[in-house]
Amino acid sequence: MKLLFKQRLFSWFDSYDIYDENGNTAYTVKGQLSWGHCLKIFDSLGTEIGTVKERVLTLFPKFEIYLGNDYIGCISKEFTIFRPKFNIDFNGWKIDGSLFEWDYTITDSYGDKIATVSKEFFNLTDTYIIDIADSKDALCSLMLVLAIDAEKCSRN
Repeated sequence: MKLLFKQRLFSWFDSYDIYDENGNTAYTVKGQLSWGHCLKIFDSLGTEIGTVKERVLTLFPKFEIYLGNDYIGCISKEFTIFRPKFNIDFNGWKIDGSLFEWDYTITDSYGDKIATVSKEFFNLTDTYIIDIADSKDALCSLMLVLAIDAEKCSRN
């Protein structure tokens, strides 16, 4: 399963459209006014199904992940010099990124690939392709990509 993650061109808050392989809207992401990033994820019918919320006043960026209203874990950036590194405390997942943080691989605790994420260049807004091995992992994979993109946005 592939998802195309596209930031909306003119938006006051973080706002994204997520398309499936056929060009249909699979998810919509709407940023909310809050202290730190707060991203609400909606399915194609407009039902809220998840949230990525930045914790503020932490040494390194940290984002809480919610499925519906249930907290399932968080992703936090770790201190590194050359390569970005994130710690994920749910599902036993791990993530590794390239030097410029444009390509990622998400793996499970056995090293099996959950998803690969790559940035498309020459677009007016941030655009990523998320290639997911099993469609049941689509929402959690998307939420990790949203957290990493929000962390990069906070630095710029």
